[in-house]
Amino acid sequence: MSIASAPLPSSDRLDVAAQLREALLAVDFTADGLLELLGAPAYAALARSETVPALRATRGDGALETLVRLFLLQRTVPHARVEAVLPVDALLESGWLAEADGGLAATVDVRPYGGPDGEDWFIVSDLGCAVGGAGGIGSHDEGVVLGVGGASTTLAGLTVRTPVESALDLGTGSGIQALHAAQHATRVTATDLNPRALHITRLTLALSGASVATVLEGSLFEPVGEETYDLIVSNPPFVISPGARLTYRDGGMSGDDLCRSLVQQAGERLNEGGYAHFLANWQHVDGEEWTERLRSWVPRGCDAWIVQREVQDITQYAELWLRDAGDHRTDPEEYAARYDAWLDEFDARKTRAVGFGWITLRKAAAGSGAAEPSVTVEEWPHPVEQPLGETVRAHFARQDFLRAHDDAALLAGHFKLADEVVQEQVGLPGAEDPEHVVLRQHRGMRRATKVDTVGAGFAGVCDGSLSAGRILDAIAQLVGEDPVLLRDRTPAQIRLLVEQGFLEPAGA
Repeated sequence: MSIASAPLPSSDRLDVAAQLREALLAVDFTADGLLELLGAPAYAALARSETVPALRATRGDGALETLVRLFLLQRTVPHARVEAVLPVDALLESGWLAEADGGLAATVDVRPYGGPDGEDWFIVSDLGCAVGGAGGIGSHDEGVVLGVGGASTTLAGLTVRTPVESALDLGTGSGIQALHAAQHATRVTATDLNPRALHITRLTLALSGASVATVLEGSLFEPVGEETYDLIVSNPPFVISPGARLTYRDGGMSGDDLCRSLVQQAGERLNEGGYAHFLANWQHVDGEEWTERLRSWVPRGCDAWIVQREVQDITQYAELWLRDAGDHRTDPEEYAARYDAWLDEFDARKTRAVGFGWITLRKAAAGSGAAEPSVTVEEWPHPVEQPLGETVRAHFARQDFLRAHDDAALLAGHFKLADEVVQEQVGLPGAEDPEHVVLRQHRGMRRATKVDTVGAGFAGVCDGSLSAGRILDAIAQLVGEDPVLLRDRTPAQIRLLVEQGFLEPAGA
């Protein structure tokens, strides 16, 4: 029997899910509990789907060791050991456990997951598929449901978490995004083309003690009709591949059409002021700027922030996803044929590389007065500090501010240096003046930008008490410059520092 056709626990028995949750928490089967039991190296290895260190750390017969072996390592455990920890009869009846080789085995992977405010949640996935996304699970089962991978946590971290009335998790998978959304949305809808994913999403929500979501089967926005939402999140099957072998990763459309369609259709599904967050892959096509390709995806009436985090040439990209499906462990000729098919597909589309990153849309509010949408497309492969939700919200707030303030209004405005921004002076040892000055953030995007001496002096004085114009007048007097000329040439630098988050409007 394939993984994707194996029976799943009943999603209707909320009482049993509650009993199981209580039993798991009673023995500290949580993210913190696992870290303490396994130690950091074995715990990190589990996140890479490597089980040997955890097996070595769970040789004892304690309650927590029993649950780790049962639910995380998928080992058959003696009946008596399980019965001492869990309500076995109820779990057998509802399908969470099954008789196996004289003992008991779990029917799904149950992995502890720590919520952003210390919540103890549990992510359910198919056996052996707990780590999702390029994790090399080696499964060719079309309908397998993966657990939490790096893509899932990235999307969860960059989502704006303001309270909303309605949220849509499109392509829910194991339900991790729906689980997060349930904490700040009154109504949550989760959709997926794979009915098995919808079943597992119900299990994840129930076992985590979250409110019930509406689950709908279908592709893209088709299941929700004309419904609109305050928040849309999607970690879609974005892999650009020949064909649609694996439901969880291959979109089944040509090239990057699935991601493009998803982004373009989201505009009419967002309520005013609402956010849509997507992870996506996009093609780098000969003769076409990738930034312009992405700009063309942005729907009318929406501001956008698009960040390219990584670029792979077509050979790297093909190898990554061939390994993900375990094709590198098949017959060498079969592997070579599949590899060749990927390269044929890219050649046909004149694709030389593939970009990966995130796309955030914000629907403009009626009467906002924005003549042109704010569309930022940038490459940022450097480390960032998650969660980024507040950074994303602040980015769009700054765009609103800058659109509403011309140069004269900027000079009349009051600013303050953002928290945890430091100044670095770079130059040769013993030199009288630095070659250049760098402002560096230690939060959020962790940007760094070069500034001249005026820009550095201006940023260092900004504490909200003086207007920008007054500060420039004082600097002009210190350096012997014409204050009128300084006022004329500095607003562009102020605008850039505000746009990138180094300066904040006072009182924002």
